[in-house]
Amino acid sequence: HITPEKFYVEACDDGADDVLAIDRVSTEVTLTVKKDVPPSAFTRSIFGILGTIRLVAGTYLIVITKKKKVGEIFSHAIWKATDFDILSYKKTMLHLTDIQLQDNKVFLSMLNHVLSVDGFYFSTTYDLTHTLQRLANTSPEFQEMSLLER
Repeated sequence: HITPEKFYVEACDDGADDVLAIDRVSTEVTLTVKKDVPPSAFTRSIFGILGTIRLVAGTYLIVITKKKKVGEIFSHAIWKATDFDILSYKKTMLHLTDIQLQDNKVFLSMLNHVLSVDGFYFSTTYDLTHTLQRLANTSPEFQEMSLLER
């Protein structure tokens, strides 16, 4: 969900009530609940957050807008991110000079080029950041941690 003040990222899991709120001015990230999302917010579907990047114009949020299933590991779906959106935290670019606008445009073009190259994979249920060998040699406590905590 997008408002002029915040981005709200809502999980699609059944029973999930938590919402990630990202302040577009302070860039503060907090956890809130669905009822805090304003009804006037623009809503769209995304499949994940790739990250944030700071360019000349300010901070941008990179989200995955399309995905393709490429396989499974131990019954865990592995997805390839195939399309992205780059969302500006700033509501306007009026604070930039013409040269800064041009530089920011070039950096966005370079970023779009990098994102168009194959190679961004993810799983919502399996740890792709560790090899199978490393995962086999970890403690039970590590195995029980969420992917985010790892």
